[in-house]
Amino acid sequence: MLPAQDGGSFTPPSVESHLTPFFTIGGLEFNKQILLVLLSVVIIAWFFVAAARKGQLVPGRLQFVGEMAYGFVRNSVGKDVIGAKDYKKYVPLLFCLFFFILVNNLFGAIPILQLPSFSHVSGAYVLALLVYVVWIGVGLKENGLRYFKLAVVPSGVPWYILPMVVPIEIISNFVVRPMTHSLRLFATMLSGHLIVMIAGSGIEFLIAQESWFLKGTSILVLVGAVAMYMLEALIMVLQAYVFVLLTAIYIEGAVHADSH
Repeated sequence: MLPAQDGGSFTPPSVESHLTPFFTIGGLEFNKQILLVLLSVVIIAWFFVAAARKGQLVPGRLQFVGEMAYGFVRNSVGKDVIGAKDYKKYVPLLFCLFFFILVNNLFGAIPILQLPSFSHVSGAYVLALLVYVVWIGVGLKENGLRYFKLAVVPSGVPWYILPMVVPIEIISNFVVRPMTHSLRLFATMLSGHLIVMIAGSGIEFLIAQESWFLKGTSILVLVGAVAMYMLEALIMVLQAYVFVLLTAIYIEGAVHADSH
């Protein structure tokens, strides 16, 4: 498409995906994002099946890495946050969420793929909605309908303050919480992806200039781009951990709502 000043047209940003679909089934566009999500499932399944296949008493390297990865989610997130009594039944959910998000985030650090799946908000919304349904379901299972009262009426608050506190708690727990849970993941993946892409475009632009001074400054931009690339890779890992950590905190709050 030609630039507007050269007689072309301008296409404003929209909520539609900018990814060209490989093919369309009905109203579903099968694009690069969906392909990467499916690829992540294959990679995760292959790795942990391969790691657990032989199950030796003295583990090999692959089994050791698999056990260490599982143990990290099981103990450092599930057991430490939810508690030794109740955590086991929620480990599969936390385990799947962590590695699913981690692998899809790390796709953005691979030059050929170069797209973190959750830089598109739809995927983050789906995961946050799943967690939202789970922790409310856990709260109802453990406490019955009384859970809604426990979730919005803090213990020890004087009755005359409740008309002000209860609406705030309702908005905070049932509206703001799931929104921030999803947007935190989406926003960090999108912003990191954009920064690296802008730095890459800046390098290309400077190299194309006639001035040798501007060409030289492209080296500085390259150094900054590499630093931002490493920072983005770190954030990709941290955001997977933060998402799962918050999930565990929400579940713990639902399980032990009557003791908070």
